[in-house]
Amino acid sequence: MKVHIISIGKTTAPYLKEGIEDYRKRLRHYLKLEWTEIPELKKVAGCSREEIREREAALFRPKIRPGSFLLLLDENGKSMSSEGLAAFLNKRMLSGSKEMTVLIGGAYGFSPALRQSAGALLSLSKMTFTHQMVRLIWLEQLYRAMSILRNEPYHHQ
Repeated sequence: MKVHIISIGKTTAPYLKEGIEDYRKRLRHYLKLEWTEIPELKKVAGCSREEIREREAALFRPKIRPGSFLLLLDENGKSMSSEGLAAFLNKRMLSGSKEMTVLIGGAYGFSPALRQSAGALLSLSKMTFTHQMVRLIWLEQLYRAMSILRNEPYHHQ
């Protein structure tokens, strides 16, 4: 299965860039990974949160390929364990999904229309992380899930 991650903004912190690159390399053994970064919005002073969400959704939509399963990383999404994520991904792969698109949104989350078009919403934690950190956390959890599916020793139960 191919995983296409689409995120708003660039990762600027060197330690996060290094971690992201490490997990991108590790994941090559399990699946094809593609990453699209959408530039952060400019001129948002005076815009409402809803306007920002809608403008970001307009940037996301053309990047989402038809037929791709859409997963939003969303603070109000379903929480699951690492084993639960592995089971979720396994189900997606067994269902014949060739591609899963994972969206990492901006500071105000996703527009209602984008949320409704998603196949699933997933929360990484009840805690709040920076959007740059979420990228690394998601990749680590994706790697952990793949190692669980292969019964490899990375994950300790």
